[in-house]
Amino acid sequence: MMAAAVNTAETAEKQPFILCEGLVRIYKALDLEVMALQGLELSVEAGELIAIIGSSGSGKSTLLNILGGLDSPSAGKAIVGDWNLARLSAADRVRYKRDVVGFVWQNVGRNLVPYLDALENVELPMVLSGKRDRRWAAELLQVVGLGDRMRHLPGQLSGGQQQRVAVAIGLANRPRLLLADEPTGSLDSRSAGQVLEVFRTVRGTYGVTIIMVTHDQKMAREVDRFVQIRDGKVATETVRRAPGAVTAWDDGTETHDEYAVLDSAGRLQIPADYLKKLGITSRARIALAKDEIIIRPK
Repeated sequence: MMAAAVNTAETAEKQPFILCEGLVRIYKALDLEVMALQGLELSVEAGELIAIIGSSGSGKSTLLNILGGLDSPSAGKAIVGDWNLARLSAADRVRYKRDVVGFVWQNVGRNLVPYLDALENVELPMVLSGKRDRRWAAELLQVVGLGDRMRHLPGQLSGGQQQRVAVAIGLANRPRLLLADEPTGSLDSRSAGQVLEVFRTVRGTYGVTIIMVTHDQKMAREVDRFVQIRDGKVATETVRRAPGAVTAWDDGTETHDEYAVLDSAGRLQIPADYLKKLGITSRARIALAKDEIIIRPK
């Protein structure tokens, strides 16, 4: 059973587990302001395993930091369960990061203490929160496939094994949300596949919601849904289609369907290469034709 959240916000009935609406994050550096998120909108159901992709500077890491309680929104809404992340007090923020969310970082050195064995590393977050439970730590290592490596130091484990220990550490305090920042970025394809399989296993076993940030489109397509962030907004959402499904757009060899995402004001992002090909710059004509919306150069 995963840990329950503390109620810090009024939430609507049947609301998604994660809800971002009009989310804005502005960073100030000297006299400059940088908008890392520009009205981003995203919803995630409890128990989903999704990936977020985007180029460097797109805002994906900023979003992860806000959902993890490491950063605060400048404007807009960011809700995780019963927690309003825009209204957390300092004490609430500590409780949220300790009890509600777990982290898996790309840099293994950030995940593991080198002089503690795997079991002791998993126990460490519990010790820091005053809830040491060796049986639970051992169970987590069994679930990630390292039951026979519990007493190995990080230096005695491969990179993929170290990252699987990191997943167990992220689950140590029974969070409802697990955030993974480029968790397979420094792994070979075989180890990366094993880590992704661990995510599927822990999602199915404990019902934890998992959000994985990655730059690897191939890895992103291994999950049921992934969203692409561009210029601080969700631009597209790609969803795995039912087995054998065929659409009018292809011959059925595709495994996912890609959708443009409309925000609450009805705006969508058109891919830059489409605009360039049509010579569309600041203005375009829009027409409704039967069941289609047509966009033309002016």
